[in-house]
Amino acid sequence: MNLLFFMFVSGMISFILNRKHLLLMLLSLEFIVISLYLNMFMYLMSMNYEMFFSMIFLTVSVCEGVLGLSILIMMVRVHGNDYILTFSSLW
Repeated sequence: MNLLFFMFVSGMISFILNRKHLLLMLLSLEFIVISLYLNMFMYLMSMNYEMFFSMIFLTVSVCEGVLGLSILIMMVRVHGNDYILTFSSLW
């Protein structure tokens, strides 16, 4: 259980520290999703519950990953890089 919490916290720290590149942020988000999935899987296994919710969680996380990759591809095609600061219209 401590390992899963450490995975979640390290994913959050890497997400906060790598806020300049979209690709590194997406990788950190996927690491957080994997740690949450493992935590949920361990909880459901210990309580002898159904695993149906874990399939829904995996489906939503795959959709989130595909959406992030499509934003990354659009950003690279339009701006030529994956810097967050060039994507913002406020700068």
